[in-house]
Amino acid sequence: MEKKEDGISMGNKKYNACIHTGFEKHDSYMTPKSAWENIQQFIPKDKVIWEAFYGDGKSGDYLTELGFKVIHQDVDFFTNDMGEIIVTNPPFSLNLIKPIMYRLKELDKPFILILPSQKINSQYMRNTFKDKLQIIIPNGRINFNKLVGDKIVESKNKCAFDCFYYCYKMDLPNDITWL
Repeated sequence: MEKKEDGISMGNKKYNACIHTGFEKHDSYMTPKSAWENIQQFIPKDKVIWEAFYGDGKSGDYLTELGFKVIHQDVDFFTNDMGEIIVTNPPFSLNLIKPIMYRLKELDKPFILILPSQKINSQYMRNTFKDKLQIIIPNGRINFNKLVGDKIVESKNKCAFDCFYYCYKMDLPNDITWL
């Protein structure tokens, strides 16, 4: 398999978070600050966050601006284990999300992930986290920032799908929280 010079690796193939996945048109969307502002009251301030997928580097900056202690480095998710909780927007493509979910189960630490709402129906989610996930449903669609090359391009269209915040071991007051 081809090796990339930057990013995360899976087996002998290397990826950069949401960029070099082979499905760039689907995986090169970065997290806007508003996505973290929406749920900041559910993220513990006393824990060190690992923003595990680097993307354009802004997501960790946004969490830091909101007052959280954040580790956000361009490192391999599959071979590293940082922070006390994971708060991130991983790549959505199927060839990556399944191994990411299995790795999260292996790490067994609290997390909040932004993922499309339809992922809740997948067998790998059911088999990996059955009865252990809590969901935060935003009050509208998250409009991700499109990354083309190394520049953010403003999208003229709204996001075409809904996303949820998938939470594991976050001890939220409800299994489903509507924002």
